[in-house]
Amino acid sequence: MLIGDVARRSKVSARMLRHYDSLGLVRPTGRTAGGYREYSADDVRRLFHVESLRSLGLSLDQVRRALADPAFTPSALVANLVRRSEERLRQEQELLGRLRAVAASTPTGWHDVLRIVQLMRGLDSPSAARRQQAVLTRPEAEHVPGELLAGAVLAESDPHVAGALRWALARSGEDGLAALAAGLRSPVADVRRRAVVAVAELPADTEPLLMEALTDPDPTVRGHAALAAGRLGMAAAVPALVGMVVAGSHDVEAAEVLGSLSQDPGCADRVMTALVDELAAPAAGSAVRIRLAQALVEVSGTRAREVLHRLTQDDDRAVARVASVFVGLVDDRLREAGKDTAADPPPASTPRSAPSGRPPGLSAWSRTWSGPRRRGTSGSPPGSAAPGCPGPGRTACRRPPGPGG
Repeated sequence: MLIGDVARRSKVSARMLRHYDSLGLVRPTGRTAGGYREYSADDVRRLFHVESLRSLGLSLDQVRRALADPAFTPSALVANLVRRSEERLRQEQELLGRLRAVAASTPTGWHDVLRIVQLMRGLDSPSAARRQQAVLTRPEAEHVPGELLAGAVLAESDPHVAGALRWALARSGEDGLAALAAGLRSPVADVRRRAVVAVAELPADTEPLLMEALTDPDPTVRGHAALAAGRLGMAAAVPALVGMVVAGSHDVEAAEVLGSLSQDPGCADRVMTALVDELAAPAAGSAVRIRLAQALVEVSGTRAREVLHRLTQDDDRAVARVASVFVGLVDDRLREAGKDTAADPPPASTPRSAPSGRPPGLSAWSRTWSGPRRRGTSGSPPGSAAPGCPGPGRTACRRPPGPGG
């Protein structure tokens, strides 16, 4: 087969075939009477081997060594090619991100392009002080793409720089929500933690993202989401907030948010149900019951006081003493609010608890506040209203829609 025929069938130019011949990669085994190169079937097969290896990114020298050594093992070379390809992809993705950031800034001239490039260089600085300065020294009227800021937030490990970035992101509007949503689905827990903290500080409608974060496998992510969702009046945060009190993770903040939620009549029963259920749990030890009692102090109404009264008769003297102090605090608060506390049962009339150490009568109280047991940890199925929730016109205690709705 002459060189023109080989070039036509293999899609390799005649010039490249001559180059392969000069390097010794693919040498024709014969010549015609007129001196033209003539390729055999084995020569054509070797040519396809060369092209196949080149398609994987091998250099011509690597191809020659691979074909010359019958004992050549490709694993190390292929692994190196994978690393090089990944690095090229990373660089290309970085370039694509920069171009998108410039495009999102809607530049009207090259000075706008250079301004965004300068900001990106500042955010890429190895110095935390320079990264923070790059964010805080921007003119107030200057628009910075939210997607760029959100990407920087997800990558930032310095708490001071991260705070400055979140501040700037909150000022940019909703531009960075999509990037933060992607961050909440990252396989890296640290990225999800940064994302949920940023979502919590945005003024935009973030309830769907917080609902998603409430089911995160990482307790820190769930905790940040629960605190933010609770401050927005989302009743779905109650189980996670009570779980934080039980675990002793930011339990004071969680108790305060539970107290705020309990001020809504539609959420008060749900908060009380969750707290009393945990108090009645067999595994609830002294420290857990004390933290739950502290959370009850934050809860509005006389119901919490009644449960605290029962805790004053707890077999655990530490729990009983703490509950007695808390009852006094609640009584003072109720008196300041002008509510009568005389109708509540006195502590002495309550029978002592069983040897299990649980507060006396707490199981009955759990049934009283819990009502019929429902599937799921939230006390009601997805898409339904929480017990006692207000009508459709209120949003503070509504249940989120289920997967279909």
